[in-house]
Formats: sequence, structure tokens, C-alpha cells
Amino acid sequence: MDTSVGSYTAKLTDGPLEGKTIRIDFLDSGDPQPRLEIPVESTGKRYLYLRAAGVEYASEDTDSRRPSAVDYRYLETLFD
Repeated sequence: MDTSVGSYTAKLTDGPLEGKTIRIDFLDSGDPQPRLEIPVESTGKRYLYLRAAGVEYASEDTDSRRPSAVDYRYLETLFD
């Protein structure tokens, strides 16, 4: 059994980064991240995205319990 954590594609479905995708590591438990704080370069702010219901599985994935892509919805902008 593969003990590496692995990663998946986070699909940003709305907000300021709508349509973008980023590669994210699974939690140590193997679950997708429940929230993402994405820093905006050189502005002192971060976009907060929360996990949504959309999940995709790659057909060639040998561990079908782990998704290959997960949707995230924009919640708010955080300022430092």
C-alpha cells in the first residue's frame, strides 16, 4: 500500500480566482483540505476558499477513495 499523502487538483469555481486550478496536498488522513487560504502576491491579502460538493475521480486511479479533483467556493478576502 502506498503510504504517501499525494495531491489533487483544487478547482476554484467562483470569486476572484474563478476558473483557476491549483495542486494541493491531501491531509495526513488522506482527505482533501476543507479550506484553502491563497495568498495574493505582494498585496498582504489572502483569498479564502471552502470545499464544495463537486468531486471528480480519475478512472485510472488505483485508490478510488481519493479524488483527483475537488471544487472550492470563494468565501472572503482576508487582510494581513
